Amino acid sequence: MYEPLQRIIDESRRIVFFGGAGVSTESGIPDFRSVDGLYNQKYAYPPETILSATFFRRQPEEFYRFYRDKMLPLEAEPNAAHRFLAELEKAGRLTAIVTQNIDGLHQKAGSRNVLELHGSIHRNRCMKCAGFFPPEFIRDSAGVPKCPCGGVVKPEVVLYEEGLDDDVISAAVHHIRHADTLIVAGTSLTVYPAAGLVRYFRGKYIVLINRDTTQLDGSADLVIRDRVGEVFSCLTATPLATTDSAEEG
Repeated sequence: MYEPLQRIIDESRRIVFFGGAGVSTESGIPDFRSVDGLYNQKYAYPPETILSATFFRRQPEEFYRFYRDKMLPLEAEPNAAHRFLAELEKAGRLTAIVTQNIDGLHQKAGSRNVLELHGSIHRNRCMKCAGFFPPEFIRDSAGVPKCPCGGVVKPEVVLYEEGLDDDVISAAVHHIRHADTLIVAGTSLTVYPAAGLVRYFRGKYIVLINRDTTQLDGSADLVIRDRVGEVFSCLTATPLATTDSAEEG
C-alpha cells in the first residue's frame, strides 16, 4: 500500500523528518486544531490565550492549572511513528527530526538528533537562579511552582509571543537544506515561523503524510492521507551500510 514511500526511503541517504502534533495523537496526546483538539475544548480562556507569554505573566496560577491538566502527558508512550524514525536514524538514513512537539516522545523512542522548535516539557528552569527541574516537579507542585531560592520554575516551552531559539532554527535549516528527502507529517503547516522552514528544502523528494490538506500538497512528490503511525508501521528501515555494500558488490 505504501510501496512508493518505501522506494523513496530505500533510495534516500539524508532524510529529514518534519513533524507536528499529528505524530503524537496515536500516543493519546490531542492536537490543537482537530475536532477533538485543545482549541475545541471549553475553558475560561482559549488555549492560545492561556499559552501566551502575557497570560503567563499576568495569571500564572491559571496558566499552571491548564498546563498541568493538558500539557504534561508524562505517561504517554511512543507510537509506531516514533519507533520507526528511531530505527531509520539507527539505519543511517535519517539525519534529523525537526519537531513542533514538546512531549519528548522521539527521544523516548530512541532518536538522538531531535530539534525541538517549541521546546520541551522535560526541561524546566528557575527564572531566578536557572536551576533545573524535571517535569514531575511541576506536576506534583501546587499553584505556581517555586524553586527553593524563591524563583518561579518555568517550562522551557515556547509560548505565544515568544521567539524560537536561534540555534535550533539554524540547525533545522542546515539539515533541511542538505537533505535529499523531506518527510512532512502530522502538521497543518499553519504555525509560523516553524512551517516556513520547509521552503529551505533543495533535495529530490518531498513526502507529505497528513489526514487533512495542507499548503504543501501541490508541491509534494507524494501525498498520503493517513495516520502517521499507521503508515510507518508498514515500512522497513533498511540499514544504509547494508544497502551500500550490496551496491558496491
